[in-house]
Amino acid sequence: MDSFSLDLPTGPLAEAVLTAARTSESPSLVNHSVRSFLFAELLAAHLGYLDDAAYDRDLLFAATVLHDLGAGELAKGEARFEVEGADLAAEVLRRHDVPEADVDRVWEAIALHASPGIAERRGLLCHLTREGVGADFGRNADVVAAWAPRIHAAHPRLDMVRTLVDAIVERAARSEAAAPRYSLGGELLRERRADGVTSLERDAASCPWGE
Repeated sequence: MDSFSLDLPTGPLAEAVLTAARTSESPSLVNHSVRSFLFAELLAAHLGYLDDAAYDRDLLFAATVLHDLGAGELAKGEARFEVEGADLAAEVLRRHDVPEADVDRVWEAIALHASPGIAERRGLLCHLTREGVGADFGRNADVVAAWAPRIHAAHPRLDMVRTLVDAIVERAARSEAAAPRYSLGGELLRERRADGVTSLERDAASCPWGE
């Protein structure tokens, strides 16, 4: 992809999105979220979606960069982390007068980003958000491999998987509503309590990006 660039969107909304992530999340999670956006763009180009009427770069940036707000300092652990993150992201967008229909699209993409088999069927934004996040865990690595070294150099991993699991588990432990059975947060909490390590952390050992 010769025209690809590591440049991120600019403007008031993009700045607000980055500020929300940087002021509430660890550097590791912020870097993960930005990498997810860049990987999502690469996948969109690979799949021929950049000219699709449903493709919106600014909304994709918002959804990917804010997708882990529910694992940040603003999250109270009163609902599963994807939902809390979606609610927090919606607040950011509404403060910048984003149309309610677009707020809802971003909310859905964040709320469903850890729901395989569902996100892929809820429109392009949901699909690309989940795929961008997945690529940072090594899914579809062959598609983004050419740019991965430069992306990682600009936004290092910083023990991302362990940091993310720690943050999700800590919030999932705060209430039953934050850790429902078979939700990602609930299962990570149960695995951590039972074994001291989660399947997500074990799988990271085989991630092509390393940790």
